[in-house]
Amino acid sequence: MTKTNLADALVHGARPGGPVGKQVNWPVELGSTVVFSTLEEFETAKEARFENGTPYYGRYGNDATFSLERLLAELDGAHGATLTSSGVSAITSTLLALARPGDHLLVADNLYGNTRAFCDGLLVSMNVDIEPFDPMESIGEKIRPSTCAVMAEAPGSGTFEVCDLPEIVRQANESGVPVVFDNTWGSPVFCNPLNLGADVVVYSGSKHLCGHSDAMLGVIAATEKYHSRIRRTVMSLGDKPGAQEVFLALRGLRTLKMRMEHQNKAGIDMASWLSDLPEVDRLLHPAFDSCPGHENWKRDFSGAAGLFSIIFKPCPEANFRAFVDALTCFGIGVSWGGYESLVLPMTSERSRNLGQGPLLRFNIGFDDLETLKADVTQALEFLQG
Repeated sequence: MTKTNLADALVHGARPGGPVGKQVNWPVELGSTVVFSTLEEFETAKEARFENGTPYYGRYGNDATFSLERLLAELDGAHGATLTSSGVSAITSTLLALARPGDHLLVADNLYGNTRAFCDGLLVSMNVDIEPFDPMESIGEKIRPSTCAVMAEAPGSGTFEVCDLPEIVRQANESGVPVVFDNTWGSPVFCNPLNLGADVVVYSGSKHLCGHSDAMLGVIAATEKYHSRIRRTVMSLGDKPGAQEVFLALRGLRTLKMRMEHQNKAGIDMASWLSDLPEVDRLLHPAFDSCPGHENWKRDFSGAAGLFSIIFKPCPEANFRAFVDALTCFGIGVSWGGYESLVLPMTSERSRNLGQGPLLRFNIGFDDLETLKADVTQALEFLQG
């Protein structure tokens, strides 16, 4: 989908129908029981209940849900999209649909922490063999006859290296192995993983798609080969968002392109400024050539989210904590992609190999950049001790 078509789809897609006086957006559509006039109508709906657009029972969706799913599928060029209650459930439902006891699952070692925790916990308890891989290296020799999927994410959570997705796809496809890709950071505005060969794309819709830090939502967009299998798994798990979350996502999507473009510019500006500070050892932002996989980002993405990390030069932990606590314009909190600016200290095996100092993740919201820079400047006095 071209940027022009994407902008049009975000504004005009998924609107309510009606012959006269249509609303421009869906209201909160509440409902559980759906009634039918005849047994034949009921039986037909029951048979087709897993299909998008078939009203059967509230858990399977309603008109607003179906409209949102169709729009999200259109944005990604997918055969279909399925909503879940959170980004984590989008990932876990997908992997549960693809993995069976005795299978082998390849997972990038820079994945979102909760994804790794699910794989290393529940999937291992189901006798699924979990093998981490370095996303910056070849996976060809790691694929086995029992490999059920490859799970990747770009950029990496916290460390922001960008894998070569087309190459991962090529190596996986040689053995008929599907690739699942977490595109939460790039969103459909800046990256289209299905066009790059991925089979399934997952999102935490709680972040950019909804965009206002007030909704929990997950999205799974898949090719025809995997859509029905994953959708049936989601429905069997009873995992669906509420009516309010669907409403908030439909409303938030209208401004997605505009918000992403702003955060792209603001994030790059703030990252550049931070990287020049004498207290900073390293910047981890895919738009800068110092970031591993920068060339992959330039090829596969058309922009950057306002989320990145910096590594400070070594300092006493007490000083670093005092610096973070002294920030007044940045909240300390998980998640990102909303209008507010956030920071979050992060540690992982990968981050420990990148530098000796503490790593701090930034989400740049819609604050005035000069205000944010002034806030960091005053807090640096605490870092220096």
